[in-house]
Amino acid sequence: MKTIDKAVLAYYEAGREYNRLRSNIGLIEFERTKEILLENLPNPPAVIYDIGGAYGEYSWWLASLGYEVHLFDLSETNIKMSNELAKEYSDCTLASSQVCDARSIPKENNSADAILLMGPLYHITDYDERIKAIKESYRLLKDKGMLFTAALTPYSVLLYNITVYSPNGENKNTYLENPDFVAMVERELRDGCHINPGKTVYDGLGSSHLHTAKALKAELSTGGFSDSVIHGIMGGAWLAHNIDELWKNETSRNALMNTVRLLDNHEEITGLSGHLLAVSKK
Repeated sequence: MKTIDKAVLAYYEAGREYNRLRSNIGLIEFERTKEILLENLPNPPAVIYDIGGAYGEYSWWLASLGYEVHLFDLSETNIKMSNELAKEYSDCTLASSQVCDARSIPKENNSADAILLMGPLYHITDYDERIKAIKESYRLLKDKGMLFTAALTPYSVLLYNITVYSPNGENKNTYLENPDFVAMVERELRDGCHINPGKTVYDGLGSSHLHTAKALKAELSTGGFSDSVIHGIMGGAWLAHNIDELWKNETSRNALMNTVRLLDNHEEITGLSGHLLAVSKK
């Protein structure tokens, strides 16, 4: 199997993923993803595999709802941090957690009622290897089992850097003026390839693959999932200023989330979300 960018693995091994979903735009991503999961998951105690689930934010939340959850991640650090998160969920436990590659999961055929594939598809840069990961999920799912696949869009890096562009501010950011960065973005918009080995061009996302809704749907179909619904899970809400402060107030939090739901069924603006979530049935 072809390897994942070392800079990507280093990011996770350094523990930098911890609490990402608990601040700023991660709050919106986490809340909307949970809504979609609850709308589509079978009832507890169904068996769920959280593949590429980092340190288990979704795993532990689902376990607290009564699901039998198995966490798999390529990063040993993430699996260790999952044990730390367990302290917040004293009334439940994960069925298992182990270091594992999304393309080869040591579980039997037709053994899961649902699978979360939240990170692997954008970290696996090779097309054939991504299809292998999708087919592995297909193998593991029971008939009519549900797959939830996350992806980043080809517009995500550019849009984010427009929002933080600050050539003269205190937190200076001038990536938009960098010819190498612009060339990188042009390639992303052309074919979804985010070429940034070792984060040598951009100190953000390491080399990855970015999907349009159409491309994500096509890859899932090739992997065996012929009918997928694609959600833009952050809509345009992530563009709001001071999300952490807005989130503390129930009225403003609900207003933000309502905008995400309003935009979710408009295909022409799905890419604005930056993050996509596909819902597929075997």
